[in-house]
Amino acid sequence: MARIALIIPARFASSRFPGKPLAPLAGPDGRVRSLLEWTWAAAGAAAGAVPGFAECVVATDDMRIADHARAHGMAVVMTPADCLNGTERCAAALAGLTAAPDIVVNLQGDAPLIPAAMVAAVIDCLAADPGLALATAAVPASAAVLAHLQSDAAAGRVGGTTVVCSRSARALYFSKSIIPHVAPGTQPAQPVLLHVGLYAYRPDALAAYAAAGPAVLELQEGLEQLRFLDAGLPVGVAVCPAPGWDLIELNNPTDTPLIEAQLARRAEETA
Repeated sequence: MARIALIIPARFASSRFPGKPLAPLAGPDGRVRSLLEWTWAAAGAAAGAVPGFAECVVATDDMRIADHARAHGMAVVMTPADCLNGTERCAAALAGLTAAPDIVVNLQGDAPLIPAAMVAAVIDCLAADPGLALATAAVPASAAVLAHLQSDAAAGRVGGTTVVCSRSARALYFSKSIIPHVAPGTQPAQPVLLHVGLYAYRPDALAAYAAAGPAVLELQEGLEQLRFLDAGLPVGVAVCPAPGWDLIELNNPTDTPLIEAQLARRAEETA
């Protein structure tokens, strides 16, 4: 059985939302928890549902996040301050794990709504194709999610990420624009795939990523996964059915009430 480590990269200095991992979110029971607490709970659900999970850690360079995490029972690995993104932070965190993993799962800290079944699907996608450097997830965007993306774009806000794939389910491109283009007020010919902040890597792919250095498109789009495509490393995409709630990430402060509504919706769906 593969040994799986799940890492939650978390940084304080987000340009769009400073201190985002510590942002408060009210649950359906009225209790307020930090974004990091909600994401840790999602990680715990995945670890309990997928065989082979060996450990879960928060990877950060900020003592405010580390102190908060430890105070709430989370394991922490400190990483350098110069990590450019979550994937580099996962690569740096490998040395702090208790044992070398066969698969590394990156559950991004701003994606607390990811279900355990999706984590399993990404791991299965990677395990099924030895040619893949990593696998990630996407869901067909609902009408509501597509409208949310279009609203963000119209207002000049950077919202979610979309992906287009080959017929063999390998990623062709990721963008913070809506791809393929969908004219406002029209229905897409094929579903727009909303990329989910979830990755499963082979450790050697993480090492290759860190050694390659940033790619121009990665920096222009602000999307770390484009470095893999720029380097010619194959990226598999597990297209998963959307759960009974919208997978909105906390990208901007204005997303807070939207995520709180989906936390309540998830509680209803899983009751």
